[in-house]
Amino acid sequence: MTAIADAFSSELFAVTLFVHSLTETEDFYGSKLGLQKVFGDDVSVVYRAGSTMINLLLSTESAELIAPAQRAVANAGVNAVYTLRVIDVDAVSTALVESGVALLNGPIDRPWGVRTASFCDPSGHVWEIADHK
Repeated sequence: MTAIADAFSSELFAVTLFVHSLTETEDFYGSKLGLQKVFGDDVSVVYRAGSTMINLLLSTESAELIAPAQRAVANAGVNAVYTLRVIDVDAVSTALVESGVALLNGPIDRPWGVRTASFCDPSGHVWEIADHK
């Protein structure tokens, strides 16, 4: 098992999320979160968050990427939380709210010693900001 783990780099390279609307997605990730757009076409847009790429692909285009698996039904519940490390959860939370992002929860001190806040993108993906000091 170590050989497989050793093959991975120390950082997550990319996350691909299936989205319902590129217009809402670009507004959210580009305008509200202020991430750097590095690519875009008719069916996808890619933003950079630190060294991680966030690939946002129209859900209607996902079949080839995940076949033979099937895409989950929209709004059937949350299956994952994606965490972005920040220095100051409170300051970033305030900036998010000021840009029009509604927080799901937080900022809150978690029992495991991390301060967090969470929010959803327009397609229902849950993002968390955390101070992981």
